[in-house]
Amino acid sequence: MPPAFKTAAVVGKADAASLPEVLAQLMATLRGRGITILMDPRTAEAAREPPDGVEPVELLAEKCDFAIVVGGDGTLISLARRMAEHGVPLVGVNLGRLGFLTDIPADDIAEGLDAILDGDFTREERILLDGTVRRAGEVMFASSAVNDVVVSRGAMGSMIEFAVTVDGEFIYTLRADGLIVATPTGSTAYALSAGGPILHPRLPAIALVPISPHTLSNRPVALCSDCVVEIRLVRGTDARVNFDVQSHLTLEMEDVVTVTASRKPVVLLHPRQYRYFSMLRNKLHWNER
Repeated sequence: MPPAFKTAAVVGKADAASLPEVLAQLMATLRGRGITILMDPRTAEAAREPPDGVEPVELLAEKCDFAIVVGGDGTLISLARRMAEHGVPLVGVNLGRLGFLTDIPADDIAEGLDAILDGDFTREERILLDGTVRRAGEVMFASSAVNDVVVSRGAMGSMIEFAVTVDGEFIYTLRADGLIVATPTGSTAYALSAGGPILHPRLPAIALVPISPHTLSNRPVALCSDCVVEIRLVRGTDARVNFDVQSHLTLEMEDVVTVTASRKPVVLLHPRQYRYFSMLRNKLHWNER
């Protein structure tokens, strides 16, 4: 039987020129199914007709049973962290450029969404990272990340030095521009640009990827997803930690960044024809000679 979706949270990339047109098609499809439509204020402002309800984005997860993101991967990642806490699945409609996660084309929204509402989809769970920053033993900051947690030098800073442990075991002291702790989802983002491996989404693993290390023998390392990674800043000014490039904190000497996999994953609903390696071939142009 098709899933009993009753209430959809719709969040769009507010500055996308095509958003009003795509929202109109999306709302027509949902209302044709009798599904209640909730939006955040910025998305509702872009819509040509009002939704059934407007809620702050931080409250949407409590009031819907699935979410539709109209935008690029950044828009989906921002919402995914909120939806994961409540186990709400996400559907992505691509208005961006690459669209590794938003896999329904905007010009095929009715057909793609109808198939998902009919239950013709594949459900996929993706690892979410939880991170904290401790200063003198006190938690100063906490956030989560779908792609990666990155400790790096600032714009005006030089190479930084940090000590890395995994499950309490000392791994190395690294001098570099930074270190990326990436999920399989994030392995095709910044970590890939830094020379990291591509991790299949179903692989229960995370990757440690140095950014421009001083010693070239420091290579990317894949770890079990239940590992606890700690990164202690030893030397360097203007260092910082960021989570999905959407929240950050400036670090001080001896600050410790702890990263673990969250207990609750991000849940994505893909069209039935979705294939991971087919997506990679298209997005990374592997099929070009």
